[in-house]
Parts: sequence; structure tokens; C-alpha cells
Amino acid sequence: MNDMTMTSTMPTMAEPATANGSGFDADTIDRTSAADLAAIGGDKWTRYPGCIGAFIAEMDYGLAPCIQRAIDNACDHCKLGYIPDPWKRRVAEACAAWQKNHYGWDVDPSIIRPVPDVLEAYEIFLREIVGAGNSVIVPTPAYMPFLSVPRLYGIQVLEIDMLQSGDDWAFDFDAIEQAFRSGCRAFVLCNPHNPIGKVLTLEEEQRVSDLAAAYDVRIFSDEIHAPFVFDGYRHIPFATIGEQAAMQSMTATSASKSFNIPGTKCAQVLLTNPDDLAMWMDRAEWSEHQTATIGAIATTTAYTEGDPWFQDALAYVKRNFRLVDEQMHGRFAKVGYVRPQGTYIAWLDFKPLGIDDPAAYFLNKAKVALTDGKECGKIGQGCVRMNFAMPRPLLVDCFDRMYEALHADGLL
Repeated sequence: MNDMTMTSTMPTMAEPATANGSGFDADTIDRTSAADLAAIGGDKWTRYPGCIGAFIAEMDYGLAPCIQRAIDNACDHCKLGYIPDPWKRRVAEACAAWQKNHYGWDVDPSIIRPVPDVLEAYEIFLREIVGAGNSVIVPTPAYMPFLSVPRLYGIQVLEIDMLQSGDDWAFDFDAIEQAFRSGCRAFVLCNPHNPIGKVLTLEEEQRVSDLAAAYDVRIFSDEIHAPFVFDGYRHIPFATIGEQAAMQSMTATSASKSFNIPGTKCAQVLLTNPDDLAMWMDRAEWSEHQTATIGAIATTTAYTEGDPWFQDALAYVKRNFRLVDEQMHGRFAKVGYVRPQGTYIAWLDFKPLGIDDPAAYFLNKAKVALTDGKECGKIGQGCVRMNFAMPRPLLVDCFDRMYEALHADGLL
């Protein structure tokens, strides 16, 4: 088993920038050890001491220098009070510019509202649009809170498993339509899909929209992983495919995944249905008050200045993805695996090896912490969710540890 004992620190704005000036320092990241990451104190590297953290969906690549400067400046000038309207507008304008520049969505900033995180937007969707006593479809495997949060509002979750189709996943449209026909009026769309990494095609989005139109269904569209799309695929915001989809959907997004800033608490909800915007201002605006001013500052800077840093981070993630793909088609070829098309998450199925609880197996035998697939839905029995957005040497070590545990037990 490899023993990562390097003692480098994470990159800071004071360290040399890369040649293109983005400030993303891959060499420093490569020298970052598990001990360095644990010393930072995040949950991902401290919840399971001595283990490689591959469960929480965040990157281990530090801060873009422009964001660090903005946060430092905000602290120096005591900009830490409750979020004011000018910063709400700046977040909306910056988010709108990012959407237009990256996805061609020319969205009016006036319909973009700040919210602490995507889950807060989801809770408002459940509370105000779905309503207690009703149901919501969540395609599985799913992001864990999409399954657990509805019950807090007296809403039934209908798990509809995604179908594996060769080297891709597909919606079970027959089952979805049956649920709509039986009275379900809400659907969760996650694109790119966490945890399977599927990027939806225009045809798939149009079919979802047409089915929803036939049964008067509302759609919550989580697009937080939109920037992480691999070569050969593209992200299409659901609300852009037509007026019908715009009226059906409430879209939530954030810079938190792309720029390592989830703790700053600032996401955005795009309210393309005018009735939703009116509802929001009447009954949900309080959530804006919980958004952090420091998060608004970090988010605005990320969207307006951070793209060069992100592009280098994405290149690093893609390099790690190639390693994952090589491993899963090489010495882990017996493990169930569908190549992700986006995100920085891989869905691994260990049922072919006879392992019912791979998360516990690898935690105990390999000191690798992964997300238990059962938390992602009933389909997740025997599976794990792996976050591969870590320093590349640690990812190599992660696979080595997992392989050595399986090999020692005669499973590979």
C-alpha cells in the first residue's frame, strides 16, 4: 500500500501562478498529501482519520487567487454584514453572464435570486410547489438529500431507477409516464447527473418536458455540475429548450462545485416562470437573507474573474477522469462501471464481486472513504459513489489501496 507522507501545503495566492496566469498550480496540488488536506480541517478529510476522502463532492484544489483576494479584501473592509440588495444584484448579473458565456443562455438577471445553497431552493420547491401529501419523482441513483429531504415536508418520493444502456444511462420513460398518470406532479432533474455523471441530450430533455406538459408536472432542475462536462458532450440548460420547459422548471445552480466555495453559502435560483418569481418574493425571500455576503462576494468574483482558473481545474479533473477510466477498464474490469460524461464523480458497482456493502468494505480494509450507494436509492445496494477530484497521486493511492484489499481477499 502506498504511504503518502508528503508535507506540502495547498496553493495560495502568494505562490507562483501557472504560466498562463490563472493561479491554478497543478505541481503544488500533486505534492499535497492526505495529511495536508486533513490539516485544513474540512469534513472530507477529517471525518475518517487516516483515510482517503472520496465521498463528499468537493475538489481539493484550493482557492482561485482572485477569490482569495476578494475574500481578504472583504474582511479587511468589514464587509461581513447581512447581504444587501446591491450584492444580490451583482450575484444575479454575474450568474447571468456566466450562463450566457458558457451555455448561450441569455437570461434576465432580474429573475435570478440568491439562496444559501441548492438544497434550500429544493426545499422551497417542495414546500411551495409540490406540497404536503403529494409526491415527487427522483430518478435513481440520486444525490442523497433529494431522497431524504421530501419526507420533512410530508412528500412521498417515487424512486424510478435509471436504466443502463450499454455505455450510457437512460430514463425509464414508461415508468415515469405511469407515475405521472397516477397523479405525481413533480420531477427532479439533475444535469449533469450526480452520481452517475450522465449529461442529458436535447432529445432527452425535450421528452421529459413533453411528458411533463401532458400531465401538468413541475420540474426542479439541479444544474450545479454544469461546468463539468467532458469532451464530446455539452450542457444544455433545461429552461432554454423552449417556452414550455421554461414555464415548467425552477433551476438551481451555484459556483460552489466549480470553485471550491460551498462553505461560503451562496447559490442561485433562476425563476423562469413568472408565477414562481411572484411566489418567491411573497413567501420565500427570507431565504435570501440567509445567504452569506462573503459568499456573494466570492461567487461574483468566481463568475466574473475565475474562468481561467476553472479551465485549468477542469483540465486536471479530466486528467484524473482518464486515470479512473483506465483503472475501471483495466485491473477493475470486473466491477460494474459506466463511463461518466461529466461531474467529477464515478458510480462503481461491486455486486459482480459479491460485495454487498462496498463502502464499509473499503473503509475497513483499504482506509478509503466512499459514499454508500444505498444512500442514493434502492438501486445503490452494492455500489459506491467515488469523488475523483483529489490530487492525482492520492487518486493513484486510492485505487492501489482498493485493489490490494480486493486482491488479498481473492476477489480480483
